Amino acid sequence: MNIKLVASSLLAGAMALPMMSHAATDSDSDRSSPETFVKDAVITTKVKAKLAYEQLSSTVHIRVDTDKHGVVSLSGTAKSRADADRAVAIAQGVEGVASVDNHLQIAADK
Repeated sequence: MNIKLVASSLLAGAMALPMMSHAATDSDSDRSSPETFVKDAVITTKVKAKLAYEQLSSTVHIRVDTDKHGVVSLSGTAKSRADADRAVAIAQGVEGVASVDNHLQIAADK
């Protein structure tokens, strides 16, 4: 129940970010532009929400970041190879994600 509340809150927070009218410009090449930053934040929040919704036991230890090209980087620690693979699959399934860089370490391997 708490996971669904957290996921809903994260998603609502991302959607509540002030959105500027978005015209097709070259501003996506500059991460400092508001449109690009909001787009990256929305993708990151969607990935985090999906990880929380899927109730992976190790999601608390996974950091998510998205660059201006839609490349999601997962870093941190997963409890097992299966958890790491599942996190990558979840991230790949999010709309707007171009690719996923997996930098997750397995807790047992540390």
